Amino acid sequence: MDIGGVLILILQIYFYAVLAWVILSWIPTSSDHPLGRVNVFLDRVIYPVILPLRRVIPPVRLGGGMLDLSPIVLLIGIQLLIRLVRGIF
Repeated sequence: MDIGGVLILILQIYFYAVLAWVILSWIPTSSDHPLGRVNVFLDRVIYPVILPLRRVIPPVRLGGGMLDLSPIVLLIGIQLLIRLVRGIF
């Protein structure tokens, strides 16, 4: 596997990690529950990337709540990076 293939694999794993993180954010769990441990791990992996996006992209008011668009922007950005890497390598 060449370097392009490795980069694409890493980006795809991160894409699915972000997707899992979003889905798990809707499920209330304690930190000692197995899903809670997965959520804590994903927080540590995703927060360093998502926090700068949250500073730039404000949440959108949707009815009585707020919608955080930063995970959607991150997922789109990862897909664009995958396409870029495929085009280069």
